[in-house]
Amino acid sequence: MANALRISPSFHPLKWRKPSDFSSGFFRQCSHISISEIKTTYSVRNHLICLDRIRANITKTPDSSLDDDIDTPVSIELEPIVSEGQFDRIIAEAQQLEEAVIFVWMAGWCRKCIYLKPKLEKLAVDYYPRIRFYSIDVNRVPQRLVSRAGITKMPTIQLWRDGKKEAEVIGGHKAWLVVNDVRQMIENEF
Repeated sequence: MANALRISPSFHPLKWRKPSDFSSGFFRQCSHISISEIKTTYSVRNHLICLDRIRANITKTPDSSLDDDIDTPVSIELEPIVSEGQFDRIIAEAQQLEEAVIFVWMAGWCRKCIYLKPKLEKLAVDYYPRIRFYSIDVNRVPQRLVSRAGITKMPTIQLWRDGKKEAEVIGGHKAWLVVNDVRQMIENEF
């Protein structure tokens, strides 16, 4: 079963038909299924799916290759900050390297924060390695750090450069709007 693939039943089933019935696309390539290949197929509600034939049906666009997309991450996990010393160290490193840093201030109890975090992790890929993204749980860091950053609402996304806060987005609305606002904040600063 190493070559098996589970798919939803909405895929078209492979049925034993005359080769003339396999006129296009996936079915044309699967018209040559042999008995040995049937052993490497997986049956999902009476649908035969052959991995080797599915791989053969993947197409490349002229301007890109499939190998280029393999190395690109889909998202970058936001590194958590758990102390004021760590926060100061990150600010100092960014200042020394003349980079900007994004801090996502959130809380474990905040539903909007929980929903927004994976979307910001996907956004971080677009700006990696120019801008580093960090998450800070306000319940796990000292209150003086939260006050120092001027955090009043959750979630708050701040852009820091040269040791000071340059811009912020308070994310009390839909996640896709917050992501667009953060993208615009970053683009305006650069």
